[in-house]
Parts: sequence; structure tokens; C-alpha cells
Amino acid sequence: MQEFIYYNALGLDFPISEQIFVTSNIEETKNKNFLISNSKEITCELTAQEIDFYIKNSQDSISNKIKNILKLYEIAAIKYDFAQDISYSQEISNEVLLVTSNEENADSFISKVKAENIELFSINEEIIKSITGHIGNLKVIVDDEGEDITLNVSQIVWFDAKQMGLNQSGTLDPNLSSIDDVIQTLKQNINSYSYKKFTTYDQNICQYHGRREEICSKCEEVCPTVAITKDDKTKTLTFSQIDCHGCGGCVSVCPSGAVDYAPTNKEALFEMSKLYKGTHPLIIPEKMDILDLDISIKEQVLPFAIEGEKFLHEASLLTLLQLSSSQVIFYSDFISKGTGDVIRILNDIYQKKYAKDAILVAMNKEELEHAIKEVSFIEDSYFNFNQDSLKKREIFSHRLQKLVGDDNLGTVITGEHVHYGKVLVNEVNCTLCLVCVGACNVGALIADAKDNTLRLNPSLCTSCGYCEVSCPEKDCLTIQRDIIELEPFWFKDNVLAQDKLFACVECGKEFATSKAIAKIANMMAPIFSSDPVKERSLYCCADCKPKIMMQSYFDQKTQGLNNAR
Repeated sequence: MQEFIYYNALGLDFPISEQIFVTSNIEETKNKNFLISNSKEITCELTAQEIDFYIKNSQDSISNKIKNILKLYEIAAIKYDFAQDISYSQEISNEVLLVTSNEENADSFISKVKAENIELFSINEEIIKSITGHIGNLKVIVDDEGEDITLNVSQIVWFDAKQMGLNQSGTLDPNLSSIDDVIQTLKQNINSYSYKKFTTYDQNICQYHGRREEICSKCEEVCPTVAITKDDKTKTLTFSQIDCHGCGGCVSVCPSGAVDYAPTNKEALFEMSKLYKGTHPLIIPEKMDILDLDISIKEQVLPFAIEGEKFLHEASLLTLLQLSSSQVIFYSDFISKGTGDVIRILNDIYQKKYAKDAILVAMNKEELEHAIKEVSFIEDSYFNFNQDSLKKREIFSHRLQKLVGDDNLGTVITGEHVHYGKVLVNEVNCTLCLVCVGACNVGALIADAKDNTLRLNPSLCTSCGYCEVSCPEKDCLTIQRDIIELEPFWFKDNVLAQDKLFACVECGKEFATSKAIAKIANMMAPIFSSDPVKERSLYCCADCKPKIMMQSYFDQKTQGLNNAR
């Protein structure tokens, strides 16, 4: 397979790398397989339209253009190599449900669809009670004179569709396009419907999965469809890839990094970001039309093409910022809740450190022109390390620690959709039972057996609150939420509580903290006060406790027998 191809019927007026097959004759591409192409006219694994956008608009010198064009192909190849967006197919029957309360709309649609091989059912939207399932397997429950009837269809055509219909895949609204477009889509879906896996999920670090109480379900809250649903009884999440639009909004709000973006995961973003060293990255989501965008791009600005516009989080953006050592331009007409919070947080941090914004958001051509003019490198901001095995929070912590250094830059407030914070412990009431450590699945809270301490790394804390609801002690553990303190202690294991170990009064083995023994003794000593052996057992380890109890029982029995004689 030839990896890279550049095709343009008008040709190219300067040479590019020999690693790229260049042609102006599309016939030369027939019966050949390619990995990356600049044009959708070429059959390939991945089309990188940002290449033509760069060639057309960049003011780079010819020598730098040659280098950067090859770099854009290599970046696209990294995206392809790391992608986990597996393709699936779904069987779609010709059964279609028409929903409308307007007879004129119904007649217009029916007249146009008659010639097609489509089995059409028609109902009034007022009788719909619920819709479940997904394209190819939709179940519509309707009220038929007081009786619930289930209609099984593959697709739904709904004029002015209500949200219950749009939540599921397989609902088409002609008023959002046209009747002809909808009919064409219906036919295409019946012949062949394929979809991709857009998310990956690690339940081991999920802040919702398996918890006794609901601490977090941000991904489900921001999902615009039923691609993510939760079961509050079992505390489990279900991901329906066929219903997923691939927007990535769930990724940016996931506090622990349990949800990642399959087409461009954090490993891919890291590898791609390495190639932006010494450039000004211009992030461009796939939905933005750049082929017809006529705009002057100053030297060293390099497109960073992504699929969804919502999946970028604080760790991925700070990685790109530090590896490029530049401000980053984000060209998108929509910024998601999670990414919006992240951009504000990073801008606040960069203003405190460098007196510059980190991310320059451009939502239209005029704002993009201004951002391209203003974007600049940030002196001494470059930083790279091997982050391959690290989780989202660990990556951000390590990178932010490098940025802060030995400075005290004050406090940054996080927000509604991206949370940081720190655990506070009243050491007087803490018995070091370590329930909080077991409750923390991101490694922010740890126990150090060397000095019998409970410790916190605030930079890893998601302020989920599960340690707070799990703590058995009264007035012991609280959380200061939605802050990042930009000073060295924030990235270290801070001692929250410490105690001495208590030695068993029988064998001398240390087996519990002094505070834990004192607490139990205070509760149980009055109850055991009439029995010195039971009272002593409160201060014994697990091995000695049954021994002295059995010995006491044996002694009492022996004494009873002796007295009977």
C-alpha cells in the first residue's frame, strides 16, 4: 500500500516530499490502495482536507511548506494508527413510521415515497407515549383508545420531531432538511447502515460505577441522545454506540478520564502533539468548512484537525500547549460545556504565569483572522515527558506542576463541569480507618505505612465527595471544592492525619492505630467493666483476642469443677 497520496487535477506548483505520491490524473489512482489522501475523490483510509487548506492559505516559505505538508500526512497517519473507532453495521428493514399532526405534510411525503420500496405506517404524534431502541430496532408505544400498542419499525420520519424522537438514532425530520433528502437517507440506511465506536470506557476509575451513592454522572447529563444511560439501582452506565453522535462531550466532563474518545484517544493526541513543536496549532473540528475558507495564515501556523469539537479536556490541551510552546487557536462555532470550562481554567492559569491566554477561541472568520494575527509563542513553556501509561488527572498534574514550578501563583476557580478540590481532615477525629482511601479510585488519597499517615495529593482529587460520604467518623472529613492552588504543595502528598500504632498487650504486635483502639475501648469498656478479661481483649490483636477469651472460659470451667468437688 502506498501510504500518502496528493491529488489535484490542477497540479501543484512546487515539489513536495518523495514519500508522497503526487498526481493530477485520477486514473493513476485506480486499483491502488492509499492510507492518507488530501482529497475525498481518492479511495483511502483517511482523508486529510486540512492539507489543501494549509497549502492554499499558508504564508510559510516553500521549504517550510514542504516539511509541514509531510508533517500533516504523518499526523493524519498517527490518528489512523491509534484510532479505536471500530466500524459496525446494523440491518435495517424497510418499515418506516411517519409521524405528523399535519395532513398536508403527510400527503406530501406519502406522494413522494410511493415509488420507493418502503413499507410506511402513519400515526398522529399525539398518541405517542414513548420511543425506545435504536435505528433498525425502534419500539414506539402508542395509545390506541386506552390500550398500549407497540409498533416495531426501523426508522421514523417525524415532521417537527419532539425530543423523545430525536434522542434515538433513526428519527429524521424533513423540516431540518427536505423531504427529498429524508427519502434519500431512508433508502441509503435500508441498503447499508454502518456506525462507529466513538467512546471507550474504564469502569475501574469511573466516579459513578459501583458506588453506594450517586457521586457523578456528568457523562450521562451532557449526552444529547440516549447513547449513555445510567441505572441508579446498580450504579452502572450503559453505552449505546449506535445512538452516539460522536460529539465527545462526555469525554471533556469526565473527571477521572474513565471515558475517552475512540477516534483520537489521549495516546494519539500526545503523539500528534509532538509534531507541533515550534508551530502555532490551529485546532479545526471536522464540522468546520475550511476548503472554501480564504484566509491568510501567517508563518508557523499549522492546522490540527480533529473529528468532534467537544472531547478536548485540560490534559490534552495542556499537552498541546506545552509541546508546541505556543498559544493555541481553537476555531469552532460551538464550544461545549466541558471544553468551555477547560479553556477558561487554562486561560486563567496562563494569565497568572505568562500574562497571556492559553487558548484563543475563534467562532467565525473575523475572529479567526484576529487570532491568527495575535497568536504567539510562550517563552520557557515547552515541556515533554513520557505520559503513555498515565491517566488523565496524572498527566494534567505533572504538566501543571512543571508550569507552576516554585512559584505561588494564587488560586484558580474551576467550574460547573470540570471539578478540582482538596480534602480537609479534622485530625482529632480521624482514626485512620482508611475507608476514605478505599473510596478514592484516582489515587488522590493514600496511606503511608512507613509513618502511619493519611496523605492527599490535591492535584489528583476530583472532589467527587465519595470519601466524604464514606467516612464513618463525625465532623472528620470535608472537601473544599472547585479550586486549584497554583503552588508547589498542591502537587505533593500532604499529611492529613497521623497516629502511632498500638501494640497488643499480650504479644506486643502492633495491629491498629492508637486512636482506633481508644475509640473502641471508650465505647465497649463500660459494657465489659464487670469482666476484666473481656475488657483486656479490647487491647489485643486478632490472634490474641480469641486466645485469652478461650483461656478465660477454660479457667472458669476448671475452677467450677474444682469448687464442685
